Amino acid sequence: MSAPNSNQRKACWGARDELWKCLDDNQDNAASCEKFQKEFEASCPAQWVKHFTKRRDFLKYKDKMQTEGFEPADGPKESRS
Repeated sequence: MSAPNSNQRKACWGARDELWKCLDDNQDNAASCEKFQKEFEASCPAQWVKHFTKRRDFLKYKDKMQTEGFEPADGPKESRS
């Protein structure tokens, strides 16, 4: 497969942006954004879809950590003998 040209990249990024906006507007309800998801998958190479999906998950996680903070889970208790 050859690399996407400039117009194909723009179409992919535009479809990604539309999907992400829909997901943001619908509290990540994928069923509400099915049309945008299909357009995103049709406009982008499969590897890009995978990358952008992971990227969105990471950015959402990062934002949550910055706004809500991090609270470590209770780890194993040290035994003191």
